[in-house]
Amino acid sequence: MLPYPLLTAALAIMWMLLTSFSPGQLLLGTAVAMVAGQGMAALHPAKPRLRRWDLIPKLTAIVLYDIVRSNIAVAGIILQGRRRQRTSGLLTIPLELHHPMGLAVLAVIVTSTPGTAWIDYNSARGTLLLHVFDLVDEKEWLDLIKNRYEQLLLEIFE
Repeated sequence: MLPYPLLTAALAIMWMLLTSFSPGQLLLGTAVAMVAGQGMAALHPAKPRLRRWDLIPKLTAIVLYDIVRSNIAVAGIILQGRRRQRTSGLLTIPLELHHPMGLAVLAVIVTSTPGTAWIDYNSARGTLLLHVFDLVDEKEWLDLIKNRYEQLLLEIFE
């Protein structure tokens, strides 16, 4: 009945946080969460196998720090307006990471960081096409993705 109890509970709690609390909303939110859990079970998602759980807090801290830093940098660029020359560009990054869940986490990290966007992943070549809002130094971005994120994700997932 509840193939994903944590997902069902999280969705029901989120429903209650987004709506007014009443018995009817609790019942409706729980029903929607149960249907969503059944829908998720119908997709038959693969269970992720994590090799190094202990590195997840480190990765989370790094990502949160980078998101804050990137927010400040993008806000500075926008507030400066045309006073500063900005060059956006595309960057192709070869990846050693092939685990689907690891790639999904990397996509979320890149997309949630202001100033970057995951454009494409070529699985045949193992390359990521990344758009950078203010591309000053390609080597710096390559090092950021490869050494800061991919290295930890490789240790966690592969």
